[in-house]
Amino acid sequence: MPLETKLNIADPDGFYQELIDSQRDMEEADAELMNCKLVLLLANHIGDRDILREALKHAGGRIG
Repeated sequence: MPLETKLNIADPDGFYQELIDSQRDMEEADAELMNCKLVLLLANHIGDRDILREALKHAGGRIG
């Protein structure tokens, strides 16, 4: 199964607002830590290393 890159979130603007609101009163370092935890939780949920590797490439990461 390839990485889904087309819009696939119900109410994407609402989700974005929830994400912003969840970090509103955080210090920058705390918000960065939360983002890292969120990435790891979602990566664990996806579970497929090929999909995760493709997502890293799409996000601009350097892979091996």
